Amino acid sequence: MFIFYFIRFCLLTEYEHHPVSKEVQTVVGLDFSMNTLYVDSEGKRANYPRFYRQALEKLTREQRVLSRRRKGSNRWHKQRLKVAKLHEKIANQRKDFLHKESHKLAKLYDCVVIEDLNMKGMSQALHFGQSVHDNGWGMFTSFLQYKLEEQGKKLIKIDKWFPSSKTCSCCGQVRESLSLSERTFRCECGFESDRDVNAAINIKHEGMKRLAIA
Repeated sequence: MFIFYFIRFCLLTEYEHHPVSKEVQTVVGLDFSMNTLYVDSEGKRANYPRFYRQALEKLTREQRVLSRRRKGSNRWHKQRLKVAKLHEKIANQRKDFLHKESHKLAKLYDCVVIEDLNMKGMSQALHFGQSVHDNGWGMFTSFLQYKLEEQGKKLIKIDKWFPSSKTCSCCGQVRESLSLSERTFRCECGFESDRDVNAAINIKHEGMKRLAIA
């Protein structure tokens, strides 16, 4: 009686990836949007589904059930896992959407320009905590950065104090004030545009200036 043994060998190798810098031909500016994730300089919106908001009613209901359970009991552990799975599902949905959106941008453009925003400070100052956490802007920009770098492309972050919303993208005049409730930007030169699109165009222009200097 003969017994044959088959052994499969796996060879793992490591190598350093050195992406070749790509000549910048296509540039887009992104303006952060609380509701849609971003608005770009071509007027397109990410239309983020806001997964946390969608699941909030169910999540609140399940957390209320958990609060009624005796802590440490079998029923409490079972309900705790149910709540944890809901949070995990929301997180996975968000991550999947952000991966796909950042991949699409990295494929279409050689350079993406964004504002270097302090999301934690913004959520505290404007009381937008849940909304800021829901759209995951920080995670999105991290995905976008490494996807661009892998292809030798660029992510440019401009100063958060740059007046992108108050500046006219047509004539360059800067308005003294612009309230959050004003969704249409109007300038004395006669230019009129959606507020977020105008800001995204200004962000793109500022990024292109940085490219010319570099």
